[in-house]
Amino acid sequence: MVNKEFADRTVVISGGSRGIGLAIGIAAAKRGANVVLLAKTDTPHPRLPGTVHTAAGEVEAAGGKALAVVGDVRNEEDVQRAVDAAVQRFGGVDVCVNNASAIATDPTPTLSAKKYDLMQEINLRGTFLLTKACVPHLQKSANPHVLTISPPINLNPRWLGAHPAYTLSKYGMTLLSLGWAAEFADDGIGVNCLWPETYIATSAVANMADGDRLAQSSRSPEIMGDAAVEIVSRPAREATGDCHIDSELLRSSGVSDLSRYGGGDQPIGDLFLD
Repeated sequence: MVNKEFADRTVVISGGSRGIGLAIGIAAAKRGANVVLLAKTDTPHPRLPGTVHTAAGEVEAAGGKALAVVGDVRNEEDVQRAVDAAVQRFGGVDVCVNNASAIATDPTPTLSAKKYDLMQEINLRGTFLLTKACVPHLQKSANPHVLTISPPINLNPRWLGAHPAYTLSKYGMTLLSLGWAAEFADDGIGVNCLWPETYIATSAVANMADGDRLAQSSRSPEIMGDAAVEIVSRPAREATGDCHIDSELLRSSGVSDLSRYGGGDQPIGDLFLD
């Protein structure tokens, strides 16, 4: 029997044209969700597969209803337009997924101001704008969730010193989310973070130096999709204010064999995890 527990629930995802964002959309669609994808990729990128439109097609093929919105999560008008479109098409918003993110790990002396600004604007500003726009509709939902793809805050100097500007942007996403868990507790909005234990085989990994080898030791994005759906399936008032690791969460929910997600016997550990 097909599990349709997300029927009539609407999920809005930033950066949803590929990778983890798309995997979350597909996982929700398999349970019958309406999925709204906000992404900039209107036409194919020479180095990146897929567009927001092909992603919407994959969501519908998985069993959900999809709406593709071309826009920039840094732009308040684009974000509001995506949320308004979700409400107009599907009647509301039940889950907000802050997935869009930029990464640059250059050392501080060589990190350009442009890259610094890009990370703070996409990762922090984008997360703020999308959540802000979704909140009035989440307050009307029976089981409202915000899920942010960001790490637990680890003050080990290894991570603080490795790439301070990127670390700032990702920890900022987490701090916002933990703050919202407290701010919206009385509204019953569950706000959590999710981070992968290992590298995930996305285009970002594939385009790194030695990308093919790295991808072989990375798990598939589906592990993040399955973990995300597990979190937002839970009662929002009881499941909030946590920073989850994908594999730990799935194991705790009864998934004992993670081999189907790939990565080999020793997948590469992700950033920010000791």
